[in-house]
Amino acid sequence: MALIITDECINCDVCEPECPNGAISQGDETYVIDPNLCTECVGHYETSQCVEVCPVDCIIKDPAHEESEDELRAKYERISSAA
Repeated sequence: MALIITDECINCDVCEPECPNGAISQGDETYVIDPNLCTECVGHYETSQCVEVCPVDCIIKDPAHEESEDELRAKYERISSAA
């Protein structure tokens, strides 16, 4: 699954620089995660770095974008080869 930032986000700016895929950006009211770029850090780290640094625990799995670890790895490989 890709991750999503809930409306509990306090716009603290700590998650955006942690994303190795550039999937996090400032939205209209809170930060947002592009599901086309989010791999939950598969291919980069053991855990999702944005989740690790979020002080309010507002980053969760996005039920609208369910993906297996294999699908996340394939997305990571596509993103990496396009860069």
